[in-house]
Amino acid sequence: MDKFLIQGGNVLKGAVRISGAKNAALPLLAATILAETPITITNVPNLKDVNTLVKLISGLGVTISYDNHDVVKADTSTLSNQFAPYELVKTMRASILVLGPLLARYGEAKVSLPGGCAIGSRPVDQHLKALEALGAHIEVDAGYVHAKVDGRLKGGEVIFDMVTVGGTENILMAAVLAEGVTTIRNAAREPEITDLANMLVKMGAKISGIDTDTLIVTGVERLSGCEYAVVADRIETGSYLAAAAMTGGCVRTTHTDPVLLESVLEKFEEMGAEVTRGDDWIELDMQGKRPKAVSFRTLPHPEFPTDMQAQIMAVNTIARGFSTISETIFENRFMHVPELSRMGANIEVEGNDATVTGVEKLSAAPVMATDLRASFSLVLAALAAEGETLVDRIYHIDRGYEKIEEKLQGLGAQIKRVSE
Repeated sequence: MDKFLIQGGNVLKGAVRISGAKNAALPLLAATILAETPITITNVPNLKDVNTLVKLISGLGVTISYDNHDVVKADTSTLSNQFAPYELVKTMRASILVLGPLLARYGEAKVSLPGGCAIGSRPVDQHLKALEALGAHIEVDAGYVHAKVDGRLKGGEVIFDMVTVGGTENILMAAVLAEGVTTIRNAAREPEITDLANMLVKMGAKISGIDTDTLIVTGVERLSGCEYAVVADRIETGSYLAAAAMTGGCVRTTHTDPVLLESVLEKFEEMGAEVTRGDDWIELDMQGKRPKAVSFRTLPHPEFPTDMQAQIMAVNTIARGFSTISETIFENRFMHVPELSRMGANIEVEGNDATVTGVEKLSAAPVMATDLRASFSLVLAALAAEGETLVDRIYHIDRGYEKIEEKLQGLGAQIKRVSE
């Protein structure tokens, strides 16, 4: 199993190119199922999750190519079944996103209930209720969702009980081929949903209310292929900026968009960092200073994203002062706390709230990653710690960060991948 060996103490400086967003690429790949003619998606990150979904879609019979150089081409004319097996779905929650497109275009789908990061309950009941509102007949049996519709799905009103990114994506992809008008209320507003909506429109869908919490979809009979580029990864962007804040360095992220993570940039500025924005780049200069502690609460977009909680907590561990962090999205997303504590962090957790008292220095220790974003928080801690840290179970990080050691090495980090 691969691990990272990291020698702490280096100040990170330089520029890093940001990849396409995993959380945008996955629904875009699922949406290829809707296209009657070939479709090309560019700026696709080469990640384990992307490869898993490509394999799943290929298993449906779709002719799909992924050259590992950021381009995916798909032709659905060869699609031969609507079955997504447990063996593929179990490793990645986003696999459930093929349910809506398969049902909308082919009238039937059988998809295993998903797996993914162990960060608390993320039920798919909102997905299923939304599809039922459009006329789908759904049974859940032996770990599989079996959905059918007589003829086409029918437009209707969908009101989510809670903000759900995956649920919004699934019903949006289903609604574009439904008969009539569908109104989606309490829709998630993440940039990845905007990206999906924009690609669907380019394919011929009729969607209004993009970027708001109410999406109105007028169904069409068919969608065509197009060429579309995945939006920049805002979480990868924030993670590398956090590395600059953590080490007192200066890092410029390129091929990204400052608009996508304004709430995070505001927190970096509150830490005392100098943040400069361009049209497609962001630079964070800590000027060798120790950051100030910042408090925050995770909330749906455009507020502070849950996927940056672990990284900013890591920076807070060596910041001046104390901070409080409230996690309102997932109920079990502080699993990195015991590992950070092993390195000398002073963190107290009570329910969904954490109090972090900054220490001057962290110390190297063997640590273990528990989920995707927690993995990067441990890398950040190791970059700032005294000594050599071994980070285990880094397969989590490979699910969401492309070429991480190569990118960090380019900024001056001493990090290498080792196998045991």
